[in-house]
Amino acid sequence: MSVKPGVVLVLLEQWTLTPERDMRALVQMAVDAEAAGVETVMLSDHVLLTPKAGAEGRMANPRDYAAPGNQDPFTPWPDSIALASAIAARTSRIRIALSALIYPLRHPLHTATQLATLDLLSEGRLVVQPTVSWLDEEYAALGVPFTKRGRILDEQLAIMRLVWAQSPASFHGDFYDFDEVYLEPKCWRPDGPRMWFGGQHVHGPILRRLVEYGHGFHPFGTPTPQDLEDIRGAMTAAGRDPSSIEMIGGIRPRFPADDLPGDLDEAMQAIPGKLAEGYTSICFKPSQYTDDPAEVPDLCRRLVAAVEAAA
Repeated sequence: MSVKPGVVLVLLEQWTLTPERDMRALVQMAVDAEAAGVETVMLSDHVLLTPKAGAEGRMANPRDYAAPGNQDPFTPWPDSIALASAIAARTSRIRIALSALIYPLRHPLHTATQLATLDLLSEGRLVVQPTVSWLDEEYAALGVPFTKRGRILDEQLAIMRLVWAQSPASFHGDFYDFDEVYLEPKCWRPDGPRMWFGGQHVHGPILRRLVEYGHGFHPFGTPTPQDLEDIRGAMTAAGRDPSSIEMIGGIRPRFPADDLPGDLDEAMQAIPGKLAEGYTSICFKPSQYTDDPAEVPDLCRRLVAAVEAAA
């Protein structure tokens, strides 16, 4: 089964385009994106930042992507689950991707309840990308051991699969332990929301989680051809069809100056190559191409048309 190409809109990190306290503007952007034919809106995640968030130097152009070490600690990161709920209530077709959601900072039973409710509210349009993230001071502030975050995530994934599938459910692990809990209501699908995995690098844990739980691969950065081949090989070895996995790739602009957005037509020239490499969804951030919110619907329509033409 092949995956139909689509467009993914990055909804957060739009602070040169929308006021940082205007959450309704972000919800309206999702509504407009749905009307323009965009398939998915994407919400990223931090609970908090510390001065270390900008330790590597701030991005030259504030329209660029937030990355490990390049962020002003005042960068807004609104709660993605709450914002996704508002989007779900105002839309009917567009998928809502929590990409990424830093699972180890949250208790898996509470998160499982929140996501099941959100999945029902959206009628199965929820996509979740569990991640461990990079800011050790964020973990310290919340009392979670940073060096154990990968093992914590593995237990959390097992727990959520369990409690979404059955009641009562019991689990006994290194970090979580409970007997006969009833988590209701269950998700829209019996196996829970669709899940993406990804990170800065393709490595063993990413491949293992993708093969065991995943429906899509969403990297941060640009994977090498070998990375993509490793994913296909791991899926095949596990008896899964590699073409059934959604592959999310992005386009990036060339900024003519640090205080100006880039040109969308120029950036869209990369789309045919991305599709040829095997990517099935093209991700973009509107604020990289305009400073006028009124232009966002047209940007969406142009990108949707370009992806359809290239496919």
